[in-house]
Amino acid sequence: MDETTDELARALQGVLRQLDNAACSAKRPTPRLLAVSKTQPAARVAVLAAAGHRAFGENYVQEAATKIAALASLGLEWHLIGHLQSNKAKDAAELFDWVQTVDRAKLVTALARHRSAERPPLNVLVQVNIDDEASKHGCRPDEVAALAEAIAAEPRLRLRGLMAIPTPWPDLEKRRAAFAQVRQLYEALQQAHPGVDTLSMGMSEDHAVAIAEGATMVRVGTALFGRRPAAG
Repeated sequence: MDETTDELARALQGVLRQLDNAACSAKRPTPRLLAVSKTQPAARVAVLAAAGHRAFGENYVQEAATKIAALASLGLEWHLIGHLQSNKAKDAAELFDWVQTVDRAKLVTALARHRSAERPPLNVLVQVNIDDEASKHGCRPDEVAALAEAIAAEPRLRLRGLMAIPTPWPDLEKRRAAFAQVRQLYEALQQAHPGVDTLSMGMSEDHAVAIAEGATMVRVGTALFGRRPAAG
């Protein structure tokens, strides 16, 4: 291994240990790790793939398209975790295995229409804006049930659960309250849709709190790849 390869492989093992430890402390199942690979070159994604990791999250459809094509032979699982514009829904439906950021009915219709019958149904999460932040995307909590029904009614889509990005309060206990609210929505969704199995919440700095509150998938970028260089 060269220095970069060794560094990334060690970072992956370190994050996996952290997830295991947090889950053990909280008496929760260990969640899946989604490696957030936005802005990272395909070569670095390939290093993590060689170290055994399969699931990667991208924020932008166009950036992801290049990586997905370059790494097609590796059989990776690709998640869209950034806001999806309606005019990119066709590309997203063709490229990704999961879309975690569905927050309006228009997207449901577009993704279903463009998902090829030759591929498995597209896995979909409803993104909920749990703190009602004007600057954040996501539906309101009271809109989750109707949006989930619309997804579940589409044969080319598979409703898997919820995704949320709470306000990044410095006080992690304030984030904990938001995570707990999302878990309550998730549990209600499971009652209505027994196939629901994914609660995507928590990132590099707050994943332990998210796991304690029931996250089944956490999205980690910085702790794997390091901080992105500042612009300018």
